[in-house]
Formats: sequence, structure tokens, C-alpha cells
Amino acid sequence: MKELIEYILQFGNLNKQQLDLVTSKATEIELHKDEYFSEAGKIPRQVGFVVDGVIRGCYYNNKGEEITRCFIPENNMAVDYINFEANAASAEYLQASTNCKLIVFSKQDWEELSYTIVGWDNIKNKMVQKCLYQKSRKSPVISQDATTRYLELLENYPTLTNRVSLSHIASYLGVTQQSLSRIRKNIR
Repeated sequence: MKELIEYILQFGNLNKQQLDLVTSKATEIELHKDEYFSEAGKIPRQVGFVVDGVIRGCYYNNKGEEITRCFIPENNMAVDYINFEANAASAEYLQASTNCKLIVFSKQDWEELSYTIVGWDNIKNKMVQKCLYQKSRKSPVISQDATTRYLELLENYPTLTNRVSLSHIASYLGVTQQSLSRIRKNIR
């Protein structure tokens, strides 16, 4: 819970009583590699905070190919927030790329914090903005060449390449695994 508290306090101040309420609403869960945190076609029911491991956001394109859209490593929120708030079915999956430990809040508990803690909405909005910004900013720019995209991946996620499958990295970069192998070989 310490990691979650440190994360929250980046966005605003809460007293001990308020922090105790936040932690009382939170539950720790573990996901095994390849398990889903949320699934396409279903309404997201919880907000997660990644304590250990990597979650990836992915979807299937109109050709049925799996596309990795983002990676969510430790100390970040994992949630399809727009659909969570709208009570709408998600169009993508949030899946464990590694074994993961998360701190989660149910929708009811997440909303209850807004009703109970003065200033929680402001903190929550800042956390959500960071989450949405990271998802959009870290997607590779397809107009760049593949080597540039890979180098940016290494810059944005320095430890990721040793932790998640190369097929997910290739999908994220929009290249084949063979192309990814060539790129990695050329920059060593």
C-alpha cells in the first residue's frame, strides 16, 4: 500500500484519516501472466494500481490481429477509465504481460471516496489525466522508422524488453518478430 499512498500524494495532500479510508477501500490482487484485468466486450468494474509487474493494453484489429497499444509498468494506474466511468463495454483488453500484483478499487468504493474525502475528485482527476496522457504519449508513432520506435520504447520503458514477450513488443511497434530481431541485432 505504501507505493499507492506515495503515488496519490504526488497529486495532492491527504491527512492520515483520509489515507486510512483510501487504504481501507483497496484490495490487493494477483494476476498470473496472460490473465485479464479487464476484457473487451465487458464493462470495466475496477480501477487498478500496478505494484509489481506489467499490464498491457491490447485489442484486435479488423483483420483479427492482436495489437498491443500500451504497456503499464509499476507505479501506474491500470484502467480503461472512459468506459469505467461511462459504465460502457470496453473495446480493448488489459492483460498481465508478467505475473502482477495490483491494488484495486471497486467502482462503488472508488465513487465513495469522492463523496467522503474533500479534494479527492481533484486528486483523482490528476491521476486519471496522467494515466490517459501516458497511454497516448507512449504509443509509437507509425510514421517513424521501426528502429526509432524501438529506441523510444527503450527510453520510455528501460526494463521492459527483458520482462515481456517479444511478440508483444513487435506488435506494439507495428513490426514482425523477425524485423524486431534484426533491429535489436543492429543496435547492440
